[in-house]
Amino acid sequence: MRIEAEKRAPGTAAQLRRDGKLPAVVYNKDLNESITLDMRAFDKAFRAQGTSSLIDLVVDGTEHSVLVKQVQMDKRRREPMHVDFFAVTANEALEVHVPIEVVGTAAGVREGGLLDVQRREVKISVLPRFIPNHVTLDVSAVKVGESLHVRDLVAALPKEATVLDDLDLSVVAVVPPRVSDDAGSSTATEPEVIRSAAEEND
Repeated sequence: MRIEAEKRAPGTAAQLRRDGKLPAVVYNKDLNESITLDMRAFDKAFRAQGTSSLIDLVVDGTEHSVLVKQVQMDKRRREPMHVDFFAVTANEALEVHVPIEVVGTAAGVREGGLLDVQRREVKISVLPRFIPNHVTLDVSAVKVGESLHVRDLVAALPKEATVLDDLDLSVVAVVPPRVSDDAGSSTATEPEVIRSAAEEND
């Protein structure tokens, strides 16, 4: 994925956003440059690439391979307000969080169990050119009471990658169906709604 950008022109961030431009910074240990890019172009690239895939960012003709390091969001409008891009170095390993894509229907689910997804990404160290978009985990053989762990992802990752998470951490499990304690009670109660805050990227 390729995004065209330019060095930051004078003007407030609010004015830039009104003009459809997104303020951003591209940096590494040798670079720190304020830039602007098209809001829609970033949105398209970010939806496709996320935070674990390389983007070709072209700033006034100079191309950088970058990762999206941080996105500041307008919580009300759910629109990006500012983006931090990290410019990678070809022969320098990076620590990245790779999304886990769960595929298949677990045997235990077909028997009435529930699939409990406990982790949605795995942390690895790898050279930029080997960063995968995602890692696939097939749960088809998992029965009730069984689980898959980080170690079960290793074979699906590039051989050049080093897993940084504990290999014994559970990724998915199939648990028995929940049975209500007050089954048969004539008194109906409202279900509790639990909301969790979105996790931040490292």
